[in-house]
Amino acid sequence: MGENQMITSTQVTDATVRALYRAETSLPPWVLERIKEGLERETNPLARSQLQFMLDNVSLAGSRGLPICQDTGLAIFHVQMGQDLILDFDLQEAIAQGVRRATSQIPLRPNAVDPLTRENSKDNTGPGMPDIILDRTCGQSLSITAFPKGAGSENMSLVMMLNPADDPMEFIVDAVRERAANACPPLFLGIGIGGSFDLAARLAKHALLNMHRIQPYSQESSQRADRSITLTTSPEEIKKLEESLMKRLNNLGIGPMGLGGDTTVLGLRIEKALCHTASLPVAINFQCWANRSATEVIL
Repeated sequence: MGENQMITSTQVTDATVRALYRAETSLPPWVLERIKEGLERETNPLARSQLQFMLDNVSLAGSRGLPICQDTGLAIFHVQMGQDLILDFDLQEAIAQGVRRATSQIPLRPNAVDPLTRENSKDNTGPGMPDIILDRTCGQSLSITAFPKGAGSENMSLVMMLNPADDPMEFIVDAVRERAANACPPLFLGIGIGGSFDLAARLAKHALLNMHRIQPYSQESSQRADRSITLTTSPEEIKKLEESLMKRLNNLGIGPMGLGGDTTVLGLRIEKALCHTASLPVAINFQCWANRSATEVIL
């Protein structure tokens, strides 16, 4: 273990603002590449026009420094913190300060409301927000990934406790058939199979957050380290499931914006964990075509 390192709350707040700005006004290169690949393969003229509109929209947002979508989402962050780091401040509050600044500076739409009174917090922070997924890692760096999540796709997400005899792949296909058109397709899907009710949802979110690490598959990405949260399933088995499922979902013909076409899903990732002998939890985290994220690393 190396010497303990220290960072300041100001560094975290500033990094949060930068990550949110980049996430809201641009798309990761691998997401843009997926949309372009979809456009090249698409045979439906209307679907092709929708995909081109998406690319034009991203270009315009980037050139003007404006959010890609009017729904700037909830403030969700994936934070990877090195075990050699020492924090003498409240990490949640430092990131929340960044969210408040970004809300006024970018600007972001105030989306966070009380679930019962519907009162708006006006700055996207409050109880439970920002939502921070924290992982401890080796080393001495702090990585902050902004992952804004809009309501259109999030409202289509679900967790279902299936019977052990049920086929989870059939459930997933049926869910996408019924819900995809309302989630601003083409989609990215994070899928969690197994665990408990809450673990299945966490697996699905984890799959969505880390989808870029297996796009495309490579010898390096087949190592277990990239799927360390999963149990019992080899990467090769998962790869075959994912490829088969992608083909089935794109054959549904839902297409971009639900208007028909060959391009319904641009990417998916499955994470799997052991579950109770009498249970089969399955979670699907829908993500629209604007799969926004950006990472800032401190130290």
